[in-house]
Amino acid sequence: MTGLFAIVLVAAPTLAVLAMLVAPRREFAEIVNLLASIVSFAASIALALTAPPHGVTFLSHYVIVDPLGAWIILCAAIVYLLASIYALGYMRTLDEDERLPRFYQLFATFALTIFIAPLMNNPGVYWIAIEMTTVVSTFLVAFEQAPEAIEAGWKYIIVVSAGITLALLGTVLFYWNGTFVLGPTYDMTWAILRHAAPRMNHPLLLLSFLLVLVGYGTKVGLAPMHTWLPDAHSEGPTPVSAMLSGALLNTAMVGIVRYLAVLHGAAMVALPGQILVAFGVVSLVVAALFIVRQRGVKRLMAYSSVEHMGIVALGFGFGGPLGVAGAMYHMLNHSLNKSLMFFGAGNAMRSYGAKAMARITSFARHFPVSGALWLAGAVAITGAPPFGLFASELTILRAGFAGIGLWAAIVMAVLLIVIFIGFLNHFRLMYHDGAEPDSAPAPVSRWCVAPMWLALVPLLIFGLWWPSGFWRDFQTVAHDIAGVPAVAARQQAQTTSPVVPRRPA
Repeated sequence: MTGLFAIVLVAAPTLAVLAMLVAPRREFAEIVNLLASIVSFAASIALALTAPPHGVTFLSHYVIVDPLGAWIILCAAIVYLLASIYALGYMRTLDEDERLPRFYQLFATFALTIFIAPLMNNPGVYWIAIEMTTVVSTFLVAFEQAPEAIEAGWKYIIVVSAGITLALLGTVLFYWNGTFVLGPTYDMTWAILRHAAPRMNHPLLLLSFLLVLVGYGTKVGLAPMHTWLPDAHSEGPTPVSAMLSGALLNTAMVGIVRYLAVLHGAAMVALPGQILVAFGVVSLVVAALFIVRQRGVKRLMAYSSVEHMGIVALGFGFGGPLGVAGAMYHMLNHSLNKSLMFFGAGNAMRSYGAKAMARITSFARHFPVSGALWLAGAVAITGAPPFGLFASELTILRAGFAGIGLWAAIVMAVLLIVIFIGFLNHFRLMYHDGAEPDSAPAPVSRWCVAPMWLALVPLLIFGLWWPSGFWRDFQTVAHDIAGVPAVAARQQAQTTSPVVPRRPA
């Protein structure tokens, strides 16, 4: 059944694109894309529930379904569904009816590439899938065809492609290192690399990991390779911004985590983890500095993505059951929360006709429901209780204090306080009853408010309740990264109570 669910997941956006090519009409494209997102979401849930602890491969071992990949796909499918609902209201305001079928074709294709990447069992094919996400999303970033959007599209593809080239070099070096153990030619899969890693050249392994970390870290948005992210996230249409932040960044992080597991297989644990922690800390520092002084509303959300990808990097860098569990839980909560935040930012920008936060005033008075949802999301994105990000950040902090990252955990805690103050201060100004805009703000479509509800409610639930099924999957992934046999990991996870409080204090 797992294979069937994977086929449905990939087939839904594929058939949607083909249908939209045959009948390129706006109304038809909207409906078909929405249906594809619903089917993909259902398939992703089924995939997450049926993915075996040890993973299962298909198509001559080129495709793998395991708990880590299924979790990333679930996060992406949630954002795809929410963004597809939001697009029904938002995209119509752009007065681009003739070009909207092309948008939805690209949008569904973008979702397809994001779904495919975590399923790739061959590191080289995974690299191709990640590169395909870049090619497709570049056209979406520049869709509005404004000079700023076109510039952001060019910057995005140049910077990310440069980083991905380094990831390709690292992939080649991993393969070459394997030839000394497995012979001049072999089928390179994640498991084969992991199995051969103890006999590989360790300095070459570390160099290869550094290259893929910088390469895929560029796609993830880790500082200092993040320079493309603020422009691309802020200039693309809001549904695209949500997909870039809530779905694509997690997909690129998969490659880093899988290569990290390869190094753990060679008993290289401390140094790779410390390097990943260092990138996480730098990302938090850069994000805090820019968030405090930010002026553009969507750029504020973009630098928040840099912050949270840094937190995810810290979780995986700290490692262990707590670190991995916190990082994976943070991925889900960030996907929900950042979708909510970009939706609110898109509503504010379209209503006030401005990108600068200084021109957005009295937002809650003009839009009580949308304003309340957006403000709740702002509190949640800063890691405040009782929302999901508080639980995941607390778990990552506990991992740092308990392991190798005491100094990084202290820095993280301090910077989270700085970001909390700076981020909410921007919202204080936007919600303050200041000077009225030159014209009355345009109304917000119900299609643009509904997905905000759909994102906020799970955020609150996941802050108050940590599902035991999540914990078991997180522990399976943690033990897999550490090299513990999958069956033993599953048995241990089933017999151990979660150490993370179900109801944060």
